[in-house]
Amino acid sequence: MTWMIWLVGGIVLIGAGVVSAYLPRLRAHAERKRAAWATAKAAIATATVSRDACATDVPEARRLLAEAEALGGGPDAARTATELAERADTLWREARDG
Repeated sequence: MTWMIWLVGGIVLIGAGVVSAYLPRLRAHAERKRAAWATAKAAIATATVSRDACATDVPEARRLLAEAEALGGGPDAARTATELAERADTLWREARDG
C-alpha cells in the first residue's frame, strides 16, 4: 500500500514539474500573439484610412486589405496580415500621391 502513495507522489511531482516548465512558455506565446495582432490591427486601420483618403479605386490594394482582414491565427498569421495591410497602404498612398 505504501508503494501506491509513492507512485501518486511521484506522478504529482512530475506533473508539477511539467506545468512549471511549460506555463511560462504558454504565457510568452500568448503575449507574442497579442502583440503581433495589435500590430496587425494598427496596420489594417492605417490601410483603411489610406483607402478612405484615396479617390481612385486600387483593386490590388483592396484585395490585399480584404485578405489581411480575413486572416486569423497565431503570430505568423498576424505578421502576414501586417505585411499585406502595409502593402495595401503603400499602394493607396502611391495612387493618391500620383
